This record gives sequence, C-alpha cells and structure tokens, in this order.
Amino acid sequence: MRVISFEHQGKPSFGVLTEEGVIDAGARIGNEFQDLRAVLCAGALDRLQGLAATGADIAEKDITYLPVIPNASKILCVGINYLSHIKETGRDIPKHPVLFTRFADSIVGHNCPLIRPKVSTDFDYEGELAVIIGERARHVSQAEAMDYVAGYSCFNEGSIRDFQMHTIQFTAGKNFYKSGGFGPWMVTSDEQPDPGAFHLQTRLNGQVLQDAPVSDLCFNIPQLIEYCSSWTPLEPGDVIVSGTPGGVGRVRKPPIWMKPGDVVEIDITGVGVLRNTIIDEDPAQLGLPDNSVSR
Repeated sequence: MRVISFEHQGKPSFGVLTEEGVIDAGARIGNEFQDLRAVLCAGALDRLQGLAATGADIAEKDITYLPVIPNASKILCVGINYLSHIKETGRDIPKHPVLFTRFADSIVGHNCPLIRPKVSTDFDYEGELAVIIGERARHVSQAEAMDYVAGYSCFNEGSIRDFQMHTIQFTAGKNFYKSGGFGPWMVTSDEQPDPGAFHLQTRLNGQVLQDAPVSDLCFNIPQLIEYCSSWTPLEPGDVIVSGTPGGVGRVRKPPIWMKPGDVVEIDITGVGVLRNTIIDEDPAQLGLPDNSVSR
C-alpha cells in the first residue's frame, strides 16, 4: 500500500495512492484522524487498508505532494553509514551510528522544488532510505526491531557542504529551509519486509551518481532502531534516515553541486522515485523576511 500526505485545493490531507488515483482518507475519516501521523499513533493503518479497495476521489495530477510525515516529532539522520561512502571520505568505520537531526521545515515533498540558499552554492545531493516508525519503541532489540516499522520512503538529504563543515556538528548544513526531499509515499512494511534487499540510485539530470544496495549499510535498519531506541523513545511517525552511499558531489573532482534548473531523482527499488527540481532562494516569493536588506 502506498500511503501519502498531500494538499488539494489548499487543504492538507492524507490517503492512499492507487492506480486509479488518490483515495482522500482525510475527507473520509478526517473526523477521527487529523493526519497520517495520527493514524500511525492510533495503530490504524488497517483503516487505510480498508479504503484502498474503494474508488479514487482525486486524480494524482491534481494534488501537491507533502513530505510523507509533514509533522514528524523526530527526524533522526545517520551519517557515514554506507561502506562505499566511508571509503570515499577516508574515514574510519564508526563504532556507533553517527546521528544528527533535521527540522520538519527543511524538507519538501515529491515534485516540489528544493531551495539552494542565497548564502552558498555548495548544494549536494544524498540519496537515502527513510524508515517510518509505526509503534512506540523503547529499548528494542535488533531481533524485534522490524516489528516497529510502518514503512519506507525515499529521502534526499540535501546538504549545504560549506556550512556542514563549519564545525564538527552537522546541524547547520543539514537544515536549510526546504533543502531536502521526502517521498513520494510510504510503502508499508508488509509489502517490503526486507529493506536490505532494496537498491538505491541517485540521478542528477539523468546521470547516475549514486548506485548501491542498501545491504552496503554499516549499521543496518534493525541495528539503527535498537541504537536509537536505547537513548530516546521512538514514536509513531518518527523517521530514521539511514545514510547515503558513495558518489556524493563533494568528493568528486571537480565537485558536483546541484544548481537551479537541475532535476534530482532518488530511486529505490520496491519503494519509488522521489523527484525534485532545484531553484534559488527568493525570500519574497517564499513569504519569508530578508533582514539582510536595510530597513
């Protein structure tokens, strides 16, 4: 089942994408569940499953995709986690997962533009598998970890490399406004029980720049869930972004940076293709203040 968050006629909603179009669960059961995260918190994915066999309400072309979980309470990202990426960066294999967080307003949905900020042109791509938690998890063992997964999605960990390298903490370079993509949908875990069987590819303007099996992870999905749940409760709708493989733009000679007009695609077999274009930051167009301009 492909579960989505979207906007239609200016109103946010959630539902199921079928071959016929979009089943608007928000319109049908929105009096019970405000959004997809609320569905997961209630353990009610089966309610969406029941709707999946009914007719579509909206054509896919008429919606705007939102991030799969627009209001996740935690987005935990893993750095230096593919063996191919560890090799290309010249780092040692970490003893524990390298973690940082992303803010919800740093990401956009499928087919929405990623914004290159006005303060930097070092805008890099990072194709990643996102894991969406389906049940509250605390001190979960690897053996039981997959029981807590609701599903999977694609993620582009858009990174502003010069800001990322300002200090040993990644936060600034990983959280520029609308610099990352998350989508297009969540494929439920009952359809894809083994994430290690996935294969990830990142394409920039059609050129393959990252191409690796998810089995190349240093810390696999059960290990990540075990580790993260050891220090924080994982809530339904929380997201673990599992890391990027080798081939990032920063290490290439010369570096490859995303620029306005580019199209970047994250393609994970069995999950889907996340597609975003790149635009330059225009605070006025985004409805944001630009306090660099003198009053």
